[in-house]
Amino acid sequence: QVQLAEAGGGLVRPGGSLRLSCAASGGSFSGMSMGWFRQAPGKERELLAALRRQSGVPYYVDSVKGRFTISRDNAKNTVYLQMNGLKPEDTAVYYCAATTRGVILSQVTNLSLYDYWGQGTQVTVSS
Repeated sequence: QVQLAEAGGGLVRPGGSLRLSCAASGGSFSGMSMGWFRQAPGKERELLAALRRQSGVPYYVDSVKGRFTISRDNAKNTVYLQMNGLKPEDTAVYYCAATTRGVILSQVTNLSLYDYWGQGTQVTVSS
């Protein structure tokens, strides 16, 4: 069973930065596609960024492109989300997710493709 452990959330002023981490165990990390999602109160969970096992090219939704960076360190079995230029509308619970399935680019935002989820970490952007 794959386990994901997230860390790095907190309270940040607008314009500030945070780096989230997600450590994976119980599986072959290099064989996993990884994604970062967030869910705000009253909103659906949405994909922000992903790294597919088939490609080293990251995927980002438009709302975070240029501000957020997804990366992975296979030696540490960890995926990161560097968040810069944070805005109040970024306030949400952030989740990492993983799948050992092959994920094509057109389906990367499909939540049902991700079999494993972290516990979530709260990010609050406020002055």
